[in-house]
Amino acid sequence: MPAIIGSLQLNNVEGGVVNFGDALNIAPKSNTKINEGSGSSNTANFIITNNALSATNAFDPDIVDQPSTANN
Repeated sequence: MPAIIGSLQLNNVEGGVVNFGDALNIAPKSNTKINEGSGSSNTANFIITNNALSATNAFDPDIVDQPSTANN
């Protein structure tokens, strides 16, 4: 039997699941597709990227890649 004791304040919830009470299975779903050029998603303090020529093809002939509905 779950219980919340004291006050609870949620200022911001983005892309997550907040559950109060008993739960058998919680499975959040999301889809994301990102087109990035070479060296664009590097994460570090000091980055040196030498790209002479970078071209990204964002053409996607598929209508639906992988649907998340009814995918339990």
